[in-house]
Amino acid sequence: MSSIEYSGLFVVLEGIDGSGKTTISKMLVDRLNGLGFKAEYTFEPTDSEIVEVVRGKYSEYRDAYVDALTFALDRLLHLKRKVIPLLRAGFIVVSDRYMYSSVAYQAASGAPIEWVLLVNKYALKPDVTIYLDVDPETGLRRKQFKTTRFPEFEVIDFARRVREVYLELVKRGLMISINAARPIEEVYRDVEAVVLNALSKVLTP
Repeated sequence: MSSIEYSGLFVVLEGIDGSGKTTISKMLVDRLNGLGFKAEYTFEPTDSEIVEVVRGKYSEYRDAYVDALTFALDRLLHLKRKVIPLLRAGFIVVSDRYMYSSVAYQAASGAPIEWVLLVNKYALKPDVTIYLDVDPETGLRRKQFKTTRFPEFEVIDFARRVREVYLELVKRGLMISINAARPIEEVYRDVEAVVLNALSKVLTP
């Protein structure tokens, strides 16, 4: 599955909580649809039964390794059920988190980076991955009054470790880093520019 044929574009936005991923992902989808492209928003981890069972019935057994394997399985099913069919139909799929979230969060929880990358080795590689970089203090302050699915990850020291892993992945050339500490409109413009540049090489409205 790491290499398949499709006519769309797979775009991923990554970052710590409060970086603006969800807002910008949805802004991007609206803009692309307005330009005449076919675009759809999605997110990970999904709300699949797999994720909910591990977080519920088996929550006492959760650790970095269980979470990494859970999210990897959820990811492969998400690809097969939604992402790949859309890409083959010519859609631009904008995913709010993907495999590098697993690397960052599970590595910050104690699993080796290389092991989490290996677990996700056969997941489809995105065409564009953008990392929205913001310091943890700013990110968590933005999230202060918003609901979240994973409150256990919203601790300042943990967020700092997550950011360190993300920055390591940027150094490895796996993501494009954009300063997300600025006003949302400025951050969005930079994200849109990166995506439109990628689109200009492969798609037309």
